[in-house]
Amino acid sequence: MASQGTGRRPKYQRIAAELRDAIQAGEYGPGDRLPGENELMAAHNVARMTARQALGVLQNEGIAEARKGAGVFVRSFRPLRRRGIRRLAESTWGAGLSIWSADVGDRALIVDRVDVVERAAPQRVAEVLGLESGATVCVRSRRFVLDGKPVQLSASYLPAGLVAGSAITREDTGPGGTYARLAELGHKPVRFREEIRTRMPSADEAEQLALSPGTPVVHICRTAFAEGGNAVAVSEMTLDSASYVLEYEFDA
Repeated sequence: MASQGTGRRPKYQRIAAELRDAIQAGEYGPGDRLPGENELMAAHNVARMTARQALGVLQNEGIAEARKGAGVFVRSFRPLRRRGIRRLAESTWGAGLSIWSADVGDRALIVDRVDVVERAAPQRVAEVLGLESGATVCVRSRRFVLDGKPVQLSASYLPAGLVAGSAITREDTGPGGTYARLAELGHKPVRFREEIRTRMPSADEAEQLALSPGTPVVHICRTAFAEGGNAVAVSEMTLDSASYVLEYEFDA
């Protein structure tokens, strides 16, 4: 079967490809404004909708971002390299460092929203933690902002009875974070499991992460296990897909 040639692709895809090539060649640098709809209409003799779709392709790919009333610009935000194995090593949190320290370097990371509550565990979480249906968990919900941009929403679930009275129930868990506090409680994580999938965001997620229309998210569910195989924490993270590179390095 003959492959589909470039000329047979829809016009908006061909225009998007030309713009993408120009960005990669350095004709448009980070923060530069791309040709607007009117310019693309005139240059390619296409309808406004076609020009809009072409720019939309680049936005959906995370290459460009729209600024209200100003146009579409080459994205200047540097993707965060999330080192999935190194960041969870005991040598990180056991030494009092944030697991984010393996990722961010000298970049500015803040947690601008923290909410710690006790409530009934969602059924999916209760099953993983080996709790009875409706059992109470401590839920730590946070939003992470890197270089001024929201990049991740996170909710961690821990058995309420396990962490009662500890710093885990407070907004600031202290050096090393939740895993270091679990170790102090005699439930040190010795193994982790992460499940990763992609999906479209809910309306609330899109708003909290300030996502451009059509941008998917990466959903990561991480379970921490203590000695004996008991699950002690479940963390569900929602990442702006255009803000991350997921890196996993391990020996053969």
